[in-house]
Amino acid sequence: MSKVVVRSLRARVGLVAALAALLVLTAGAGVFAQQTVVIGTLGPLTGDYASYGVSVANGVELAVNEANASGQYNYVFRVQKEDTRGDSVQAVNAINKLIELDRVTAIVGAVLSGETMTAGPIAQDEGVPFITPSATAPAVSEIGDYEFRNVITDDKQSAQMIDYVVNTLGLQRIAVLYTNNDYGVALRQGVEAGVRAAGAQLVAVESFLDGDSDFTAQLTNIAAANPEALYIAGYYTEAAQIARQAQRIGLNVRIMGADGFDSPLLVELGGDAVEGALFTSGFDSETDDPAARAFIEAYEAAYGVKPDMFAANAYDSARIIIQAINQVGPNRAAVRDAIAATTDFPGVTGPTTFLENGDADKPLLIFEVQNGRFVRVR
Repeated sequence: MSKVVVRSLRARVGLVAALAALLVLTAGAGVFAQQTVVIGTLGPLTGDYASYGVSVANGVELAVNEANASGQYNYVFRVQKEDTRGDSVQAVNAINKLIELDRVTAIVGAVLSGETMTAGPIAQDEGVPFITPSATAPAVSEIGDYEFRNVITDDKQSAQMIDYVVNTLGLQRIAVLYTNNDYGVALRQGVEAGVRAAGAQLVAVESFLDGDSDFTAQLTNIAAANPEALYIAGYYTEAAQIARQAQRIGLNVRIMGADGFDSPLLVELGGDAVEGALFTSGFDSETDDPAARAFIEAYEAAYGVKPDMFAANAYDSARIIIQAINQVGPNRAAVRDAIAATTDFPGVTGPTTFLENGDADKPLLIFEVQNGRFVRVR
C-alpha cells in the first residue's frame, strides 16, 4: 500500500472520529436540529378589514416566537401567513395553499365569518384542525369536528348586549341596521331574540350590503320609528360611517354593536359620533391580570400598538395549538383530538374550554367608548 493511500485512510479515519466526537458533544448539549412544524394563518392582511387580519397574524406570530425562544418545546414552530383580502374566493385559494404546499399541521383562522364558511369545509375535508379566533356566525360550528372557535358567537353577543341596554340602561325601543352577510344576519337574529327575551320593542329593521357607504335612506326610516338605541350589526368601517351619518341627520340614539367594533379605527374613523357607543368583546387591553399584562407589553414592544381582541384570541389559539402539537406530535388527527380535549386553558382572554361543537366557553365583556378609549362597563 502506498504512503499516499495510507495517509488518505488515516485522514478519513481521523475525520470520522472527529465527527463522532462532535456528535457526542452536540447530543449532550441538546443541539440536534428539531423538527419544524408549520402553523398557518388565514385572514385579510390587506383591504377594508386588514385591521382584523393583521391583528390575528401578529398574535399568532408572537405566540410562535415566544414558544421558540422559550426552549420548552420539542419542535420549532414556523408561521405561514396567507392573505384573503376579506374575499371568500381568495380564502379558498389561500387555504388550499396552506394545506397542499405549506403542509401546515393546523391553522389559526379564518378571520371573518364569510371566509370561514367557504375555507373551513376544505380544512374539514382534508383533516386539518383549525381554530378561528373571530368568526362569530353560529353556522361556523356546523362545519365539522376539525373546526374550533375561540370567540363568543354572534347570537350570544347580541342577545347579551340587548339584555344590558334594556335591563341596565333602561332603553326599550331598539332598532337594528345589519350588513346582509353571515355576520350581520346572525347578529340581527340575536338582537331579535334578545328583544323578545327582554320584553322590549324592535321598532325598525334595516339592512345594507358590503361596500355600501351611504346609509341615509335606512337611517331616515329608522329615525321615523323613534328608537332609543341602534344596534349596528357590522364592522367598524360601516359602524363609523353610520354613526357619522346618524349624527348628521339628527338621529340621537345609543349606538351599540359586537366585536366588529373592536378596533382603534372605530374611533379614528367615527370621531365624536361614536362617543358612548357600546360593544361586546372578549378581551380587555386595560386588564390587571398578570399574564394578560405580560402579553400586552410584549405585543406593544413587538408591534407598537396595544393588542385588540383579535390579537388576543389569536395568541391564545396559537398557544393552544402549540400545546397540542407538543403533547401529541405534528399529526393532524391527534392534534385535533388534543385541541378538543382542552379544558380551562389559561389564556390571556380568560380560561378557555372547548365544548362538544367546537365553540369556546369563555367570558364575554361589554365596553363603552369614553373620551376615545374603550372602557369596560361589564
